[in-house]
Amino acid sequence: MDQNNPESKSVLCILLDKNDQSKYVFFTQKRSAGDINIGFTNGEDVWKTHLSEEILSKLYKTFALKSTEDYTFKLKCACKAGRAFVKLQEDNAVLHLGAEPTDLSLSLSKLTDSEGRTEVKDLLFKMADSLQQLESQGGSSSFSPVKSSQKRSSEFEPRQQKGPILAVRKRFPGDSLINPGTKRKKPATGVAFDDGDDE
Repeated sequence: MDQNNPESKSVLCILLDKNDQSKYVFFTQKRSAGDINIGFTNGEDVWKTHLSEEILSKLYKTFALKSTEDYTFKLKCACKAGRAFVKLQEDNAVLHLGAEPTDLSLSLSKLTDSEGRTEVKDLLFKMADSLQQLESQGGSSSFSPVKSSQKRSSEFEPRQQKGPILAVRKRFPGDSLINPGTKRKKPATGVAFDDGDDE
C-alpha cells in the first residue's frame, strides 16, 4: 500500500453495535513497521489496546493475512458491515468482530479520563486533517455543504433535453390547438328563417 495514503497508517470508521445499535468511532494507529494500537470511543470514554509484532504474526497465521493493512482492512470491514459488537465492563471492553466463537475478538483497556480526552482530541484533529487533504487533492468530500446543496437543488429542477432543440411557434389567439397555423372555426349557429314574411 502507498505509505503516503493516511489509510495505510490509520483507519477511522463508525462501529455500529449490532446488538444495541450504539455508535462508536473505531480507529487504528500504526506505530511502526510491526505493531499497531486499536481502539474505539463513544465520544466520552475511550478503550484501547496495543498489538505487538509477535501478536500480529499469530493473527496473520490464524486468519491467513499477509500484512497489517490486511488486518486493519478486515477490522474495518467487520465494523462497517454491522457484524461487530461490544461488551463493556468496568475497566475494559471486549470487541467481537463476528457471531462465531472462532471469529476475532479483542480485549481493550479503558483509558483514564485525561488519557481519553487526549485521544479524542487527537482523533478530532486527525479527521479534520484527512478532510483537508481530500479537499486539497480535489477529492469530492461528502461533508461539503456547498456541493451537497447544489446536488440537492438539481434533483428538483427540470431535466435538460438532449438532442436537437425544436423551435416552438407562438400560438396566437384564435389559432387551433389541434392544427397550429389554422384559424379556429366558429361553431355553427344554424339557419335563420324569417317567419314574418309568410303572411
